[in-house]
Amino acid sequence: MISELDSATWHTSSYSGSDNNCVERGILPTGRQAVRDTKDRARGALLFEASAWQAFVAAVRGGELDR
Repeated sequence: MISELDSATWHTSSYSGSDNNCVERGILPTGRQAVRDTKDRARGALLFEASAWQAFVAAVRGGELDR
């Protein structure tokens, strides 16, 4: 069975460094977004509807999640 994740276009975070704390974001053909651990891709990914992902990004950019 082919997973929806197999057709994703993956991008490694620009904040990922050499300390093995890397995440990747995947854009799925349906518009949904996925986030996975780069060092353990076999564990799967968290999936988000496009609207939820956009709200999250807006909150981060707007400083709503800063402590």
